[in-house]
Amino acid sequence: VQLQASGGGLVQPGGSLTLSCAASGSTSDYPRIGWFRQAPGKEREGVSCISRTGETTKYADVVKGRFTISRDNAKNTVHLQMNSLKVEDTAIYYCAIPNHPCSLWFRAGSSFSSVGQGTLVTVSS
Repeated sequence: VQLQASGGGLVQPGGSLTLSCAASGSTSDYPRIGWFRQAPGKEREGVSCISRTGETTKYADVVKGRFTISRDNAKNTVHLQMNSLKVEDTAIYYCAIPNHPCSLWFRAGSSFSSVGQGTLVTVSS
């Protein structure tokens, strides 16, 4: 499957954005889909992960309560609703297919089998 993230842009602190991850294949074929981000000069950071059915969702502590992940298998799309954005959320955001359960997605170096081109989110006043 090929993934393509979109929806990034420039937003003021406190604002909202919704990112979308479109898959060329069927997202229901994959047990989980995750988002990670990478800011300039920083390590890759797992942001959120969702199971095949959407019953299980996981979030990094730094985004918990502000971000919401969801998936629409009928449209082969996963969304990341981001609210109350902070300057430190500025990064390139990628969607990917984690190789391990969502509970392990936030570990440093967590691997994935497929990743799409990222989308830039800039939070600035």
